[in-house]
Amino acid sequence: MDAFARLFLNDDRRLRFIWRAVIFFGLVTFGLPALTAPLVERALNQLHLKPELSAEAIAFAEGLNLVFAFVCTAIFAWLERRSIGSYGLPLRRALAWDTWEGFIAGIVMAGAVAIGMVMLGGMQVHGLALTGSAVALSALAWLGANLLVGLAEELWFRAYFLRALWRSIGFWPASIVIALVFAALHYFFKEGENVWDVITLVSLSMLLCFTVIRTGTLWFAVGFHIAFDFMQFFVIGTPNGGLAPVGRMFNVTFNGPVWVNGGVLGTEASFLMYPAIALLWLYVLVRYPRASEPLSP
Repeated sequence: MDAFARLFLNDDRRLRFIWRAVIFFGLVTFGLPALTAPLVERALNQLHLKPELSAEAIAFAEGLNLVFAFVCTAIFAWLERRSIGSYGLPLRRALAWDTWEGFIAGIVMAGAVAIGMVMLGGMQVHGLALTGSAVALSALAWLGANLLVGLAEELWFRAYFLRALWRSIGFWPASIVIALVFAALHYFFKEGENVWDVITLVSLSMLLCFTVIRTGTLWFAVGFHIAFDFMQFFVIGTPNGGLAPVGRMFNVTFNGPVWVNGGVLGTEASFLMYPAIALLWLYVLVRYPRASEPLSP
């Protein structure tokens, strides 16, 4: 092969994994959304979904992301003659302890940050915002929406995308690239983003990548993602991008130091996140000293 061909092809004349990763990410993030934009716009109008931070709006958006990520993962799995689950999400382990442990970790982390915000005067709880069956219905709606968030974003960023980059540039460089891309999408496309939230996003993304090599799958990360966002939006009711969650559990206000409550970005931009993330890193290091089963990209 000539030098130009070697830039794109391996010795076996198959596309290099770095380009597979680029194509995958481009299709999920830009290609399929652009292709389906007219249909999505029509669906939004028919469903009368408002641009608000509600379980319905998030479920719609993340449901689309899940479909896009699943379709692209399926295409590359077919081309590589592998199963979709081989990229970190084996179905047989979906309800295994790893998922529930990640779920508990997400609840504990977000809950600890919320308690810290209350104690330091950055968050005030004024009782329940909902009563009766409305609490349970809203909880189910938010849990369903965040189930889609966890599955969609992990399949998008840390399944095929991570594995393809891993095979091309190594695990830690791949994890850094994904963390920076993940944070950049939030920074450039979400209202009110700042450097403190970016630090949190990069740290959490690196941590979730790390759980892949220590637990052997992505299910810990999925469980954590579901629970952490559920706690943020439904239980804590923290703002996100300047929007307050619709149908949150408590009637809360966030008066006080921005370094405590994160301001318009909520818990993710709170300085209390940093020690919480550090403790979870330590927990994963001690709890999973090595991968639970042989793992390869």
